[in-house]
This record gives sequence, C-alpha cells and structure tokens, in this order.
Amino acid sequence: MKYLLSILVFAMVVISCDTTKSTVQTTQDDSEFSDTVRIANDSIEYEIIIIEPGFNGWLVTQPPKGYYGLSYLETRNRQYVNEYNYRVYAPGFNKDLYVQEINYDPSISYGLEVNYLLYNYFKYFEITYNQKLR
Repeated sequence: MKYLLSILVFAMVVISCDTTKSTVQTTQDDSEFSDTVRIANDSIEYEIIIIEPGFNGWLVTQPPKGYYGLSYLETRNRQYVNEYNYRVYAPGFNKDLYVQEINYDPSISYGLEVNYLLYNYFKYFEITYNQKLR
C-alpha cells in the first residue's frame, strides 16, 4: 500500500508541474512579419539588431544573399556607414533618423550575411525615409 501511495504522489507531482507550462506559442508566420531583424554572422561574433517596421517584408523582395559579392557589399557598407555616422553628429540632420553611430570596422571580416543585411537595410532606409547616403 505504501508503494502504491508513493507512486500516486509522484504522479500527482509530475502532473501538477506539467500544468504550469505556457500556452502561448509563436508560429513561423509571426516571425516572418516581425519588425525586429537580428543580423549576425555564423559564429555569432558580430550582431546587429534592426527594429524597423516593414524591413523584413521589404527584404524578401530583394535579390538573394549570393547576388552581390562580399567585396562589393563591404565597399558599399563602408560608404554608407561613413555617411550615416557623419549625419549622427553633424548639425542639421534629423536626430530621429540618425540616432546612434554604427560601429563598422572595415578591418574586420563580418561575413556575407551581416554585410548583405546591413547593405539592404541602408537601401531600405534610403527609400523609406527619402535619404541619400551616397
């Protein structure tokens, strides 16, 4: 009888723990339209987080990741980052658009994914806010 009672108590503990699970589930469809994009290279050494409404939906309309060469993307990103960072500190530019400096070091190899997404973000930024960064 003690053995049966022990099994019953153990089963009740397991069942009661199971009821505390969250019922909220995210679907893949929710993440496709998220306003937050996390950009990181494969080794997760470098990361960019973009919180921009509509960027994710716009990105799927652009050429695929392998379309541009890495050297092209790095060159363009250096130009974009230099101009963007200039506008962060220069008077006369909208501080709501140019909020924070982008730390992009040309001597570091960020990889294709980071450069591709950063490049496309700058293109999206130019189109959305009618800004010319080149």
